Amino acid sequence: MPPATTSKSGDIPLRSRIFADLTPLRSSADYRRLWCGNTISWMGQQMTALAVSLQVYAITGSTFSVGLVGLCSLVPLVVFGLYGGAIADTVDRRKLGLFSAGGATVMSVVLATAALAGYHRVWLLYGVVALQAVCFAMNSPARSSMIPRLLPTEQLPAANALNSLTSNLGLMGGPMLGGVIVGLWGYQAAYLIDVMAFSGSLYAMWRLPSMRPDQGEGHPAGRRRASVLDGLRFLATRPNLRMTFFSDLAAMVLAQPRALFPAIAVLWFGGDAKTVGLLVAAPAVGAVLGGLFSGWLGGIRRHGLAILLAVASWGAAIACFGLSRHLWLGLFFLAVAGCADTISMVFRSTMLQAATPDAMRGRLQGVFIVVVAGGPRLGDFLAGSAADLTSPAVAVIGGGLACVLVVTGLGLGRRAFARYDAHDPQP
Repeated sequence: MPPATTSKSGDIPLRSRIFADLTPLRSSADYRRLWCGNTISWMGQQMTALAVSLQVYAITGSTFSVGLVGLCSLVPLVVFGLYGGAIADTVDRRKLGLFSAGGATVMSVVLATAALAGYHRVWLLYGVVALQAVCFAMNSPARSSMIPRLLPTEQLPAANALNSLTSNLGLMGGPMLGGVIVGLWGYQAAYLIDVMAFSGSLYAMWRLPSMRPDQGEGHPAGRRRASVLDGLRFLATRPNLRMTFFSDLAAMVLAQPRALFPAIAVLWFGGDAKTVGLLVAAPAVGAVLGGLFSGWLGGIRRHGLAILLAVASWGAAIACFGLSRHLWLGLFFLAVAGCADTISMVFRSTMLQAATPDAMRGRLQGVFIVVVAGGPRLGDFLAGSAADLTSPAVAVIGGGLACVLVVTGLGLGRRAFARYDAHDPQP
């Protein structure tokens, strides 16, 4: 077999500079199991999320009741995200990940059992969704904090690109697969498949070594409880890490057109519900493509500058979408925005992992959950309000331009962020 084509440097295969870099999967068996288990379980969770929404609508016939499903998950994510991060900085992260994944598995068992028994009660579905969100808020900081302990720093961008691929493929494929399974075999089938899917995550956690947080900066010797406030104080004094959150909020709050898609589909493109589906799917398609062709990200050292450019690209793409009146052109700009969001997420996650002391990683990952969960919802509210006061076009174009201006101002105000060097990560 001929050798793989290499780059000019002769040491990195050309395919690794184009397609997603699989080095983390090859170099660490623990990370490989964790990634595979999370990919399988995340797909199952997205299937369950759709099945619950369908079941709530079948029981109530109310779209308002379906909307409450999202609220039942959002509130625990925001409330317990910070608390879960603090716990992850106190206990063995392997055990926390194992117990929280086990709790989520039990919740899927409850859903499957109730469906098999014909017990269809909305309050039960709401309660299970809320408890599942609590389990996720506990599991995610623990799992994210493990990755820098499993891989060398130079492999973190590739690992985060692979994680983004898992997330976006699950968001795309999980609901589609869930809809097919519910249609063919009922809600109980989707829930039972989710239970089996969790076995991959449980097995991966079980095989990990002990992952107790290192004693270090921000974690005084002898303290047995990690404080959420200590984590926030730490973040307040670390300008580069703060900038990762500010830049993400600029994109998600100012330039988030998702809530306007139903109106845009009709007013701009003369479409219907199918058109709305295309608008919703386009950023996810771009995000998946960004993950598939992410090999080149590993060669970038200026992570802060890359974040600023990616967020500005998101805003510019959203503004261009607001100017488009041809559906396929609009979908193209939304896909570009999704790709830019993936690039931003890869470097933001890498900076959080590389520049944060191990004793603080859980708490900062908890803040990350709160921003990711709450930012887009606040953006939905802002876009909807702006569109009511002006028009959808003004809201979308203005939001995109505001994102570009704000992130430019952030970069000019904190020039050291643009000079951040991955070879010398400074928080």
